[in-house]
Amino acid sequence: MKHLTTLALVVGLCTVVGLFVSSGPEAVAAAAWAAGWGVALVILARFVAVAWAGLGWWVVFPAATRPSLRACIDVRFVREGVNTLLPVAQVGGDLIGARLLTQRGVAGGLSGAGMFVDLMVQAATQFLFTVLGLAILVRLGGDGPIVHTVAAGLAVAAPALGAFYLVQRRSGHRLVQTVLRRFAGGREWQALGAVEVLYDNLRGLYGRPRRILSAGLVHMIGWIIGALEVWVVLRFMGYDIGFAEAVVIESLAQAVRGAAFAVPGALGAQEGGLIALCAVFGVPAEAALALSLVKRLADLAVGLPSLLLWHALEAQATASGPAPGSAPDSGAGLGSSLRAVLGPTRLDPAPAYGYAGAAGRPAGDATRGE
Repeated sequence: MKHLTTLALVVGLCTVVGLFVSSGPEAVAAAAWAAGWGVALVILARFVAVAWAGLGWWVVFPAATRPSLRACIDVRFVREGVNTLLPVAQVGGDLIGARLLTQRGVAGGLSGAGMFVDLMVQAATQFLFTVLGLAILVRLGGDGPIVHTVAAGLAVAAPALGAFYLVQRRSGHRLVQTVLRRFAGGREWQALGAVEVLYDNLRGLYGRPRRILSAGLVHMIGWIIGALEVWVVLRFMGYDIGFAEAVVIESLAQAVRGAAFAVPGALGAQEGGLIALCAVFGVPAEAALALSLVKRLADLAVGLPSLLLWHALEAQATASGPAPGSAPDSGAGLGSSLRAVLGPTRLDPAPAYGYAGAAGRPAGDATRGE
């Protein structure tokens, strides 16, 4: 896996260099310089968007056992920094985020389930955001290769999104147990009842659809905030781009980034996607690359402090010892992280599922405090 990640990184870097050379580094630098104070506004918008995503994560949790809003926002910044700047295929930060919540007093099963539900909501709202962008493009008169390519991508993404949801429901725990037994091995996975705890929590969270819908609304607004980045940068560069066009560019560019999840930072994919999408509205390649540069700068401006925050949170947790209800960290690596996320504390599911916990207690008590 490390070799594949390294290869993807090298290919992405070569693609970026090739695009910049073909467009002219001086022209790209001039376009980026023209953005002026728009760069600062984009960085500010990125901080707001990540904090807003933390609010969307916070909304998912039941009121009786919900972590503090500050904790969700802090850890959401860590997730963003790790996924954006480290070679973890844009998912490792989410596992780290779930573990950090357990260090802040959240039960392991609830933390892991909250992370999975938040990922599901983000993926679903991104899908809808892409559909919105495609619909706007078609309404604006677009009917070229981009429309057909995005439509085909959505046709592939829809069943994949449904599969991700189904794995978290019904008997998906059996698949997870099979995968862990096959690939993890060792004594640490002999007690796989922890997976049942995770699914108990997932049933409880999905049993409150109003919370899920509220989180979806929050995340959808977050995607719209991201479109402001495109609109601000291109307007500062002097291009007469409306907000609807900015939504098209941002939504479809995010879809490209999502498709290139295995490439660290979506290197090359983001740049190529922005060139193709901006060209639809008459924005030249050098301006599109300048827009990508500004976005990369925002990644660094948000990601580097987030990695420092991660270090501070880890140091704080080490100094204070394990939080009550969290699993002890008995070793480094994936096994210890998953043990913390799949910890022994359980959240009884919502009554709508008619499910009783393994100890025979009535379901639903843990979520009645909302």
